[in-house]
Amino acid sequence: MLGLLRLAGFGALALILLYVMVSVYSRSVRREKLEDRAAEKISEGTLAAEDRDDYIETGMAAYEHSLRKKLIWGVIVVPTLTVLVLIYITNFM
Repeated sequence: MLGLLRLAGFGALALILLYVMVSVYSRSVRREKLEDRAAEKISEGTLAAEDRDDYIETGMAAYEHSLRKKLIWGVIVVPTLTVLVLIYITNFM
């Protein structure tokens, strides 16, 4: 039983670490795309240079409520559910 708890603890720690890494990566990619779009809009003249930071912050605020941000939770949920289903199938079927 202690081995199972240790495995669950290290597994949860690994999944949380993976979630944080994927979340940080996704956020940085989104920020970079917003910076590129802001640079394009500034060069086209549709965005003032002093409004660049507001444009990026507005885009990042929209990202915080996006589907992509919610789907990253799948990094924790999918492996956990898979292991639980396998344990159930192995023991009770």
